[in-house]
Amino acid sequence: MKRSENFRNIGIMAHVDAGKTTVTERILYYTGLTHKLGSVDEGNTVMDSDPQEEKRGITISSAAITTYWKDRQINIIDTPGHIDFTAEVERSLRVLDGAIAVFCAKSGVQPQSETVWNQANHYNIPRIVLINKMDRQGADFLRVVQEIRDVLHANVMPVQLPIGAEDSFTGVIDLITMKALVWTTRDGKNYDVQEIPAGMLEDALKARNNLLEELSLYDEVIFDKYTADPSAITEEEILSALRSTTLNMQLIPVLSGAAYRNKGIQPLLDAVVQYLPSPADILSVHGTSADTGEEIEITTNIENTFSGLAFKIISDEYTGKLTLVRVYSGVLRGGDTIWNSRTGKKVRISRLMRIMSDKYETVDQINAGDIGAIVGLKDVRTGDTLSHPDHPVLLEKISFPEPMIGYAIEAKSAKEVAKLGEALAKLQEEDPTLTVEVDAVSGQTILKGMGELHLEVVMEKLSADYKVEINKGEPQIAYKEVFTLPVIHREVYKKQNGGSGSFADIQFELAPREDELPGLEFINEVRSGAIPREFIPSVKKGFEEAMKTGALAGYPVNSMRIRLLDGSVHVTDSHALDFEHAALMGFRDAAKKAAPRLLEPFMSVEVTMPEEHTGVITGDLNRRRGVIRGMEMKASQQYVKAEVPLSGLFGYVNVLRSLSSGRAAASLTFQDYQLVPNGIAEKVIAK
Repeated sequence: MKRSENFRNIGIMAHVDAGKTTVTERILYYTGLTHKLGSVDEGNTVMDSDPQEEKRGITISSAAITTYWKDRQINIIDTPGHIDFTAEVERSLRVLDGAIAVFCAKSGVQPQSETVWNQANHYNIPRIVLINKMDRQGADFLRVVQEIRDVLHANVMPVQLPIGAEDSFTGVIDLITMKALVWTTRDGKNYDVQEIPAGMLEDALKARNNLLEELSLYDEVIFDKYTADPSAITEEEILSALRSTTLNMQLIPVLSGAAYRNKGIQPLLDAVVQYLPSPADILSVHGTSADTGEEIEITTNIENTFSGLAFKIISDEYTGKLTLVRVYSGVLRGGDTIWNSRTGKKVRISRLMRIMSDKYETVDQINAGDIGAIVGLKDVRTGDTLSHPDHPVLLEKISFPEPMIGYAIEAKSAKEVAKLGEALAKLQEEDPTLTVEVDAVSGQTILKGMGELHLEVVMEKLSADYKVEINKGEPQIAYKEVFTLPVIHREVYKKQNGGSGSFADIQFELAPREDELPGLEFINEVRSGAIPREFIPSVKKGFEEAMKTGALAGYPVNSMRIRLLDGSVHVTDSHALDFEHAALMGFRDAAKKAAPRLLEPFMSVEVTMPEEHTGVITGDLNRRRGVIRGMEMKASQQYVKAEVPLSGLFGYVNVLRSLSSGRAAASLTFQDYQLVPNGIAEKVIAK
């Protein structure tokens, strides 16, 4: 039975095009799991095994795979770098213990790398940094290190220095052993350990001293020796200090490499084993007892009862439905009966598998700290807690952003209507950011997702995987509504025609939230029991339900504050549902008087381009109602930052390609919701 100390559950995260899938492919090759070097350009990578991933050269879903390095089992999840698939990153980070953050040595910190970095901060995930693509023209290791410090406010510290750059990049200097590692063979399987080149010795000594000085701030052994005699510090002491500071997120080691040129991967694997945590280092996770509602600590111990989190659903052509699960405590065995927290039902496990990306290996059990797959588990969704029926627990759920755009879709033929419904249901099981709604007025089916590329991939899956051909309408923006003025309103709801009646009386103030946070801020200011306490939750529930349909154009209300001021009840005719109805009806009247306005999603856009295209591209952004927020020359490229309404960005990638003859690239990340100008709002409302 493997001990959890021997596991490493890691993610590889980056901006699209930073080379993380190539890094992963090289890891699989050098650990002996594959015997051929996969290439994103050739569309034959193990991790991007989905046809859409092979076609586009990007990671779309979180591919999971198990490999081994120096007697350690490494479970790797290669996460997407495109903003449209950020939910894949979110659910991956939820179950990881550590991460490799990959940055391009030329481009440095890019928008999605910043987004993913912040997501990892949210989950307190220790990480190491690989500055990749040292072979690219314009590569600058130290500039990117400083950029990570400045932009991400991260305490990163090089543990290597690159030897050369661009075409002359040959290897790295290990600042711990003070040796040069030089790759001389084309496949990169072997490297030579040499003395540090004389011309780099001074830089290496300075960088090592900076590393020791930083470690001395956190480690007593290093501090004592550094202040007395730095040369007395041993390699083992440096490794120990680096591990503890990495686990405590006090310091982030930085390495360098060129994955495509097969350089720098073996030391990266050593760093994963040496610095990143095992499940045993994560002392416990927070949970709640399903029996008592009390908060509990769940420790990674095989002696405890089973608990785990379903973090991804996969529909496989050969094995059927697979549920990817992280086991937090105990042991999950084939044949076990487990409890699903969401359904409150017991289910029996048939088979368990270990994941080899698009290949699977049957296993008898999955131990605490490990990741595996359950075959054929019914009625399970991403984020479900699974546990022992005698000790049911609830783990923290995975949260996902709301969809931002949608399309009206329909099957091309009447024969495929039912088939389309079944396909959409399966796709929603796999992808929690995909929603399907039926428009109450038109009866149209609306498919909503995180962006154009996200929905484009979904529609191509409908055709390729489910053999359903569809028609789609124009893109629809996920507008929201907000109030700009406070209104006091009294609503009396009554139906009293003899016999058992209905009565509810509420007075409330509807107003914008002062903190501008989303959602309902509900304040109960009723005094002297004018409305009995048991009816107050129903009032709140009514307003929460009312927020789903705004008074201006029927879009959801982004935020509002309700102060419940007064009210009254009937001795026999008042019921909880009456107060819910009163809130719903009162909202409809009050909302019209509270000066509602439309909000639209804005995107943070960063465009990289040759300098000669700057004028035409910034002009195009301005025509899309964009506001330029910054311009910077970096590594012979012009970087333009802007904020642009999502409604102005449909088809933007193709337009940008045309404007720049294919030489510009754009990154889009969600920024916030902003007020729609009145003239444009009138057109939206009139549709």
